[in-house]
Amino acid sequence: MLSPFLLAEKKVLIVGLGRSGLAAARLSAARGARVTVTDTRTREQLAGQVSALPSGVTLELGGHRTDSFVSADLIVLSPGVPTLPEITAARAAGVPVTGELELASRLIEATVIAITGTNGKSTTTTLCGSIMKTTGRATFAGGNLGIPLSEAVGTPAAAPGGVCVVELSSFQLETAERLRPQVAVLLNITADHLDRYPDIEAYSAAKARIFSAQTGGDFAVLNVDDARVLALLPSVPSRVVRVSTRRSLDEGGWVEGGALCVRLPGGPCERYPADVPGLYGRHNQENALAAMVAARLAGALPAEVRRALLAFRALPHRMELVGEARGVAYFDDSKGTNVGAVVATLSGFPRKVVLIAGGRDKGGSYEPLGAAMNEVGRGAVVIGEAANRIEAVLRQVVPVEVAATMEDAVVRAALMARTGDAVVLSPACSSFDMFRNYEHRADVFRAAVGKLLAESTPQPIVVGAQR
Repeated sequence: MLSPFLLAEKKVLIVGLGRSGLAAARLSAARGARVTVTDTRTREQLAGQVSALPSGVTLELGGHRTDSFVSADLIVLSPGVPTLPEITAARAAGVPVTGELELASRLIEATVIAITGTNGKSTTTTLCGSIMKTTGRATFAGGNLGIPLSEAVGTPAAAPGGVCVVELSSFQLETAERLRPQVAVLLNITADHLDRYPDIEAYSAAKARIFSAQTGGDFAVLNVDDARVLALLPSVPSRVVRVSTRRSLDEGGWVEGGALCVRLPGGPCERYPADVPGLYGRHNQENALAAMVAARLAGALPAEVRRALLAFRALPHRMELVGEARGVAYFDDSKGTNVGAVVATLSGFPRKVVLIAGGRDKGGSYEPLGAAMNEVGRGAVVIGEAANRIEAVLRQVVPVEVAATMEDAVVRAALMARTGDAVVLSPACSSFDMFRNYEHRADVFRAAVGKLLAESTPQPIVVGAQR
């Protein structure tokens, strides 16, 4: 692939003008490339992004031109762009194709901690980034989390002595070639994005690319409670450090006696509090252990880990407590957009749950959701296009009702719940059948819960922060 250091005067085609495409265009232009941006959306639809582009960038909007693809010196794909005939033609013509992440990584001289998995990667990335910031080192935390890695290039965080903590999606990893994290974390692999991948094996292979450029001097942090992660262990070229919430380990990270335990290779056992406000549930203990082990391997001290852990708060829409009234707690887990995420949330949950689930189906089976609800479920309310599929599974283990709207779902869930229960919005689906995105879905849920609590009979009421 064309080196990013040699982009001057080269023709670079950016495919997709989302946030990562915009960042790649800026980075390429700053390196002296002749940049063209192509997107199927119109100039009017992309007005905000277009206004943020540097001068001199050529725009090809409202469709793609094959001649621009086959004549480019380098093509940079945005993560969400599917396989296109124009890309196939470009590859056949010998044009190198990469992604924004890989492009930026060639210009990073800092320590890189890369984190992937089907679920939990944003929480893990944010906590790990918080720990590294506590060390006083210049730290970037982003990637799939929201801020493209390209935006770190040229900052102290990307220079020697800095740290880049990067969340990676499977889409981003598809184009990773020489990305070499000194610490790579794989949290879990469950069925997701099967509308893009032919099967879970192909999806798993994309996730495993996080290790492909590592060497024996690097570290891989693996959650060995996950069977698919464990199956990849023999092929990992770096030094493996394990984490588990289900067994004690000789080294790595585990739970023991109400504490999160960390032991680096050759070091003593360190004990940290397991019950912290921002990390509710066993799945978040897995996330915390992975973040803590990764940060310790990257040089953070135990006191710095502890300080960041105690200060951490849950990310928006990831098991956020919205409010509680009449003994029923209401949680916003709208980011639970696949079955694996919801199962992880429900595993070991300390209350009986009335689940609100449904939306646009992403492929895969809902049977694991039925097994999880068999353990902790009080009932379920289903919505959206996938309602019938989910109902067919859940009605075998709990009472199920179908709601037409989110507001209706909240009312029905409240009536099903008993004192001491939790009503949890954790949809196991994407949001695009009824809402703009998962944030919009969460906003509607939170508004409905707020109205419900306000109308409750006089009781002590606690309402979480509204967004």
